Amino acid sequence: MKPVRTRFAPSPTGYLHIGGARTALFSWAYARRHGGTFVLRIEDTDVARSTPEAVQAILDGMAWLELSHDDGPYYQMQRMDRYKAVIQEMLAKGHAYHCYTSKEELDALRAEQEAQKIKPRYDGRWRPEDGKTLPTPPADVPPVVRFKNPKGGVVAWDDAVKGRIEISNDELDDLIIARADGTPTYNFCVCVDDWDMGITHVIRGDDHVNNTPRQINILKALGAEVPTYAHLSMILGDDGAKLSKRHGAVSVIQYDEDGFLKEAVINYLARLGWSHGDDEVFSRQQFVEWFDLDHITASAAQFNTEKLLWLNQHYMKQLPAAELAAKVKPRLDARGVNTDTGPSLEQAVALYVDRCNTLNVLADAVEAFYIHVVPDAALLAQHLSDEARPALADFAAGIASVAWEAPAINGLIKECVAKHGLKIPKLAMPLRVLLTGQAQTPSVDAVITLIGREKVLASLSAYL
Repeated sequence: MKPVRTRFAPSPTGYLHIGGARTALFSWAYARRHGGTFVLRIEDTDVARSTPEAVQAILDGMAWLELSHDDGPYYQMQRMDRYKAVIQEMLAKGHAYHCYTSKEELDALRAEQEAQKIKPRYDGRWRPEDGKTLPTPPADVPPVVRFKNPKGGVVAWDDAVKGRIEISNDELDDLIIARADGTPTYNFCVCVDDWDMGITHVIRGDDHVNNTPRQINILKALGAEVPTYAHLSMILGDDGAKLSKRHGAVSVIQYDEDGFLKEAVINYLARLGWSHGDDEVFSRQQFVEWFDLDHITASAAQFNTEKLLWLNQHYMKQLPAAELAAKVKPRLDARGVNTDTGPSLEQAVALYVDRCNTLNVLADAVEAFYIHVVPDAALLAQHLSDEARPALADFAAGIASVAWEAPAINGLIKECVAKHGLKIPKLAMPLRVLLTGQAQTPSVDAVITLIGREKVLASLSAYL
């Protein structure tokens, strides 16, 4: 068995999104599972659309997810001499040929084929054949180079996800592998790269299935070993439509900015089209130990935002308070919130984490401990009733001297509502809104304890 070598080969025409991140994760995990090598290759031959910023966005996304490569990154634009040398070898061996068909001739051919309702394809007019006389090459047409695709028979492979796939060679015309200006084309470069880099397993999206028979034929012409292919199904949005930005097809870095933990994103990506029994929550290490190609589903995966949020909350709750606070603090700092002016941030996040599913939501919740809260007028009017004001005044009077601990504060709340014949929510709800600006909080006595006596008194006095 050859050592496993996988690759992730994104085109730097945009950010690293969920689909690309899943491909990278599966390729990385397969290499890790088998003690192999994970290669990173940047396919930047689309000069018009590829940008350094997009390359950096891909590298940043992989770094955040901690999908470290073992070899590379390789850049196709730096390998042009190699591609051109291989093309010359293929021309010399008769696996490729020059084609002088002009654009106008190709357009006319296509129009004729469409009129006859047949599949548009190159007709092989410049393809060398035994007993065939080719016309004299026109001096004013720079030739492209076409691959001499086999005639007859089928090209077949056992896809690790989709099963046996067979395509008739008669369905494939002679692919252009070098343009008239000499630049090689995508399908050709991929073959040379996979060959040179010893790739044993190609794990990629099923939008590449149509490229695979052409690439297999080119690899065989090169005398290269054909890798195992595993084509991953597409990812659909929550509503079953193709994944778009509104579903989550955004940069993986956006998930970091939105307050998701990388552990949750990795766990979620792993379950997008792959399973290990009924296991839903597992560590990165467990995923690597379990991952195989046999349990990747051939049907489309569906993105579920609620499930991702659930996973994220699970991982947040597993973090020690100090680590959770360290992740929340930069988010508060970015808002200009000084966490030195209130209670321990560790205590604050520990109090609220059960109610929050992202770091940003958690930052929103604990911010009230460190700023001057101005409650929403409508929310305050909803909860601060005239019948609650006397009880609130008694509570404010008692809070000045009560022992500063949750049980004592809880006892004071009960004493005040009993005195005025109220139920606890009649006092607890206006206290929440006045002190935090929020109608929903953890136990109000725990919140009050954490806010501190002076700030509580100051906040209450402004409304009594």
